[in-house]
Amino acid sequence: MTATDNGSTVDASTTTSSRLYTYDLAPTKKEGRRWGAYNVFTLWGNDVHSLGNYAFAIGLFALGLNVWGILAAFVLASLLLFLLLTLSGYMGHKTGVPFPVMSRIAFGTKGAQIPAAVRGVVAIAWFGIQTYLASEVLSTLLVAMFPSLQVLEGQSALGLSLLGWITFLALWVVQVLIASYGMHVIRKYMAIAAPTILITMCALAIWMFIRADGSIALSNAQPFTGGEMWLQILQAAALWVVIYGTFVLNFCDFTRSAKSRQSIIRGNLIGIPVNMLFFAVIVVVLSGAQFKLDGRVITSPTDIVQTIPNMVLLAAASIALIVLTIAVNLLANFVAPIYVLVNLFPRQLNFRKAALVSAVIGLVILPWNLYNNPVVVNYFLGGLGALLGPLFGVIMADYWLIRRTRVNVPALYSEDAHGEYHYTRGYNPKAIAAFIPAAAIAVVVALVPVFSAAAGFSWFIGAALGAVIYAVIADRKPDAADVDGESIAVAAE
Repeated sequence: MTATDNGSTVDASTTTSSRLYTYDLAPTKKEGRRWGAYNVFTLWGNDVHSLGNYAFAIGLFALGLNVWGILAAFVLASLLLFLLLTLSGYMGHKTGVPFPVMSRIAFGTKGAQIPAAVRGVVAIAWFGIQTYLASEVLSTLLVAMFPSLQVLEGQSALGLSLLGWITFLALWVVQVLIASYGMHVIRKYMAIAAPTILITMCALAIWMFIRADGSIALSNAQPFTGGEMWLQILQAAALWVVIYGTFVLNFCDFTRSAKSRQSIIRGNLIGIPVNMLFFAVIVVVLSGAQFKLDGRVITSPTDIVQTIPNMVLLAAASIALIVLTIAVNLLANFVAPIYVLVNLFPRQLNFRKAALVSAVIGLVILPWNLYNNPVVVNYFLGGLGALLGPLFGVIMADYWLIRRTRVNVPALYSEDAHGEYHYTRGYNPKAIAAFIPAAAIAVVVALVPVFSAAAGFSWFIGAALGAVIYAVIADRKPDAADVDGESIAVAAE
């Protein structure tokens, strides 16, 4: 038996499987924990201010929520996310393992492929879509700077213009290069990108506020009132949490490198409640100022950026949006499938090779066709997204309620038939039994029109059902070993 840093013990003879343990899947050791509070903050500083998020939030103004309703929705959502992401982040910090390995705790060494695959498929599809959206911004900028390039927009192949192909592939290559150098380079990129976009969006909001003579419209022509307004606020808050259903699930991919729990708390506190309120203020200023100026409801910050009269400032703002979209893509849609692919093919792929494979898949699915097809986005990606809630519920119930945070990390890398996470042939039937009905109900609520009033709450419904069902049927494990991620170095060597 070998003593660990936290005072517990582990059998050093634990057999480590080469199919479950690789350099990229191994727990982060002390010297690799370089993420401080600022790094956690920059994660949210980039992701919260994505173009997709701005489109969603500005859409609330277009639908009829007034300024105060939008701010209330984001305050409520940010408080919920701070709680969920802090709980999820603690798991990654304590164990030091990425999401596919974390999933083995509840679903088993083989069953973990289920949540990992769902998360990976959603991420790869959105990686391609976000790259396409960034390429559209770049194409618009290039045509504004060099009008002769407009001729390339008249030629197309596989549903995308020639200029679109050029800009898409250029941004695709940039992201592959950044990701190929690993998480440390991604961390450094975020540290630069976050202040860039925050300064840019703040400057854009101030410019619009000045253009509107120092005041904004507090609502559009047909605002919600009374009970209907509060229902919309609750739905908006719920949908904002759903947007982060992916991050809530695999936040451990990042916090496994956190220096301390305090780093997670401080980074989340500034990056979520404070930063999201800052985001909401920018949204209402941009929306309200534009509506006051000409009665037009914008759909994205790019609508405003394109009206900047100075070409230098237009180029700077556009480049900032591109830098932002790349950062968001790397964080939300690239890291997750990389770990999924390494977990699926540990002997063939490392982080760099998996990044290339993930990017290639994101290219060959022709994401612009997915984005322009509402059926695909709403039913395929929406349906997969509804599965994230039940997965989160099962995993969190297992970690916090059943195991009470006690995890034997070396056993996560063992294929021993008597191992703690082997369950039945590598699958935990009770986790699957809890996931299936919760997932079925969540998908029905999300996609069937008759439940449209509750569709925005499908993630919460699925998460609650998954957690409750699993908590009822799962075996209690009060005596489970408590072995942190540092111990794998002893057990594996």
